[in-house]
Amino acid sequence: MAIERQVTEGEEPVSPFARLFSLPGHGVFNIVTIGCKTEGNPSTIVEGLKNTLINHPRFSSILVTGHGEYKGKAKWIPTKVKVEDHVIVPDIDPNIENPDEYLENYTSRMALSPMDMSKPLWEFHLLKLKTSHAEYVFLARFHHSLGDGMSLMSLLLACARKIYDPEALPTFVAPKKSKAKNVCFALVAWLWFIVRVMFHTCVEVIKSMVFICCARGASAHIIAKPGATLSTNKFIHQIIKLDDVKMVKNAMNMTVNDVLFGMVQAGLFQYLNQRFDLQTSSKSRKILDKQCLHGVVFFNLRPNRDIEDLANMMAKGSKCRWGNSIGYVLIPLEMKSSANVFEYVRQSKTIMDRKKHSFEPLFSHGLLKLTMEVFGFKALTILLKRIFGSTTMIFSNVVGPTEEISLFGHQICYIGASSYGIPQELIINVQSYVDKLIINIGVDVEVIPDPHHLCDLIIEALHKMKSAAPQKIFHASEV
Repeated sequence: MAIERQVTEGEEPVSPFARLFSLPGHGVFNIVTIGCKTEGNPSTIVEGLKNTLINHPRFSSILVTGHGEYKGKAKWIPTKVKVEDHVIVPDIDPNIENPDEYLENYTSRMALSPMDMSKPLWEFHLLKLKTSHAEYVFLARFHHSLGDGMSLMSLLLACARKIYDPEALPTFVAPKKSKAKNVCFALVAWLWFIVRVMFHTCVEVIKSMVFICCARGASAHIIAKPGATLSTNKFIHQIIKLDDVKMVKNAMNMTVNDVLFGMVQAGLFQYLNQRFDLQTSSKSRKILDKQCLHGVVFFNLRPNRDIEDLANMMAKGSKCRWGNSIGYVLIPLEMKSSANVFEYVRQSKTIMDRKKHSFEPLFSHGLLKLTMEVFGFKALTILLKRIFGSTTMIFSNVVGPTEEISLFGHQICYIGASSYGIPQELIINVQSYVDKLIINIGVDVEVIPDPHHLCDLIIEALHKMKSAAPQKIFHASEV
């Protein structure tokens, strides 16, 4: 369908990654679930969107690729936005039997439905639905060409305000400041840091290239049929206490991310082990022990920006770096039985520390960009299929506000995010909000038919760590 050009000023070229995400058959979306403590008011939400989100250039522009006079070009064309066309309020039976299941099914249907490319690529669904965790639910869908998950989440939170200070923007955990050190010691530490970074970069990049070149997809297909088409088509989420994770973190002197990834590994191992026990022979279980499964972890490559920059962008039209700026690293998954559940966390920390002290995320971003610019989109598509077709899961962890917030006058009780369109059978996103952690799992039900059980096993791994944590602290104090 031809798209009428409405505004001539302000046209912007489309970035290569945005073009990739908009190609037929490659649509990638970010799905955000927002639970509210009070019933929603659609008119208030529409008015709030008019005053914030659509003032961002990407949210008031049409993505044009190869239509009419734009044949062979790709541009963002500013347009007049009718917010009401982007806000959907479905009719829901107030006496619905299972609201949580209805939300899961609605999210899955929304993710799978096509998006109208003749309008700006975003939409809000307002569900008058009382679930186990919320009185009302917002569902937001953003096309990935608008920006990466970190950018979109930050922009959405820039529209929010603190509950106890309606004029203040949300507060996030401030990075720890390094203590003052002796100049000579600081110089030696800096030189040692450079050596470590260069060493780990060489090792991790070589391992990554060997994996991409030699992987045959056997690891991914341990729980899937070879050649199966993988497309995430069911989303679930569970909420746990952040303090439980922090308790384990403090006991082991590690980071929250280390504990979360260790939980995921422990839960995934138990899930696969149970599946093998029930469905396959002991020979196959031995194969599982020998296999080295890999996961993909995304890193944000954009310099940290204050949320005020994004708020000013919407309020005053100021400039702020935007787009898809993410890299990935390949993480081997610990798929061996261990009597000590903390081993999964230790393994996660060891691997994550090597990845953090390397330029592998920058290399991976550069590899994708170089492949696209030199060999074209077809070659990039082949490369991406090889990466995601040879890995078992995608994992990401996003830090949220530390204080309760409201969005367009609606008090928020939780925020969850996930992605759809990536050729991967398991996508796990963890989002923090005040004292909660929201675990979001997206699966291909033909590969993982019981995602709730997988999520329960991940949470069970945390409970085991939490039970053993006081004993670990006691032994440490004795030493």
